[in-house]
Amino acid sequence: MKGRADGERGKTMRQLLLHDDELAGAEDFGGAEVIPLHEGAEEPHPARGMGRAGRLLVACGLALLPWLYVLATGLPATATAEHWPIAWVGLDALEALGLIATGLLAARGDRRHALAAAATPTLLVVDAWFDTTTATPGGDFAAALAMALGAELPLAALCGRLALRALSRLA
Repeated sequence: MKGRADGERGKTMRQLLLHDDELAGAEDFGGAEVIPLHEGAEEPHPARGMGRAGRLLVACGLALLPWLYVLATGLPATATAEHWPIAWVGLDALEALGLIATGLLAARGDRRHALAAAATPTLLVVDAWFDTTTATPGGDFAAALAMALGAELPLAALCGRLALRALSRLA
């Protein structure tokens, strides 16, 4: 495909224009349909509510970052698992990364948010599961249950909804 009549090269796809004589030679493109692009095309905007959900996810992911320090310094050293704090810090770091990536991509209207939105609920549900199943009875269990019901599972549901919504738009 040729660029503009003046021979400019290295332009983005949006800047390439086909002229009538080039459209007539469409067989040069291996039978592919040729669709002329115009510079006046608008940039995609986030779907209604997507920007707000994206900002919420970014805020929650950022709020999780100080929690990494609490985990790194506050988890009991007497746990029977080796590298116990590293395991929890790593899990929560991945959750933060997933929430931030999903939120930033969703807020920009980037369809790739569906990829992060599909992976992040898994991490959140695993965290809720292990928090509640490894907590000692009493205050630790109550805190784990509160985190699961108040943060981890609702965020997992939101991310899952965003992923499914993106998939339904592609179909």
